[in-house]
Amino acid sequence: MALTATTPAAMAQSADHTEHAASTPMNQSGQAMNHTNHMAAMNDDVAGAEAVLTAYRSALTARDADAMIALFADESFVFENGKDEGSFANYMEHHLGPELDAITSFVFGKPTVAVSRMGHMAFGRESYTYRIELTDGRVIEREGVATSVLAHDADGWKIVQYHSSSRAPRSE
Repeated sequence: MALTATTPAAMAQSADHTEHAASTPMNQSGQAMNHTNHMAAMNDDVAGAEAVLTAYRSALTARDADAMIALFADESFVFENGKDEGSFANYMEHHLGPELDAITSFVFGKPTVAVSRMGHMAFGRESYTYRIELTDGRVIEREGVATSVLAHDADGWKIVQYHSSSRAPRSE
């Protein structure tokens, strides 16, 4: 009967936390960092997440499928102009990949990137214009925005969710 009276909260309070101590983050000198310093260091560094978003835009303009794939997590989600495209691998295979062969030029203009970080996650906001020239002579000009969620792990930053939309430029 005494065992059934033990609450989960009481059991959690008496749990062994040695595995937590073993995973304490280290600084560049190999010294253990406390949680507050670790979180401050993570929140100060948004440059890596910004670099991933910039690299994605660069890979698009270069039409480099391998470079784009490397920037996305295996379990990712892509939404474009109101459509759920599935994972980035699915998006590449069924949508973007076939389009890359029809593009002769892809240029971004006026890009802005802002990233906020919360722990192991980052949230990106972008705006831009772009111009695409196609092999059949058509030209597509758009104003676009994108939001993204990135996760950080031992391999660095990866995009786990990407949502973009665009419209024809409006005259001022």
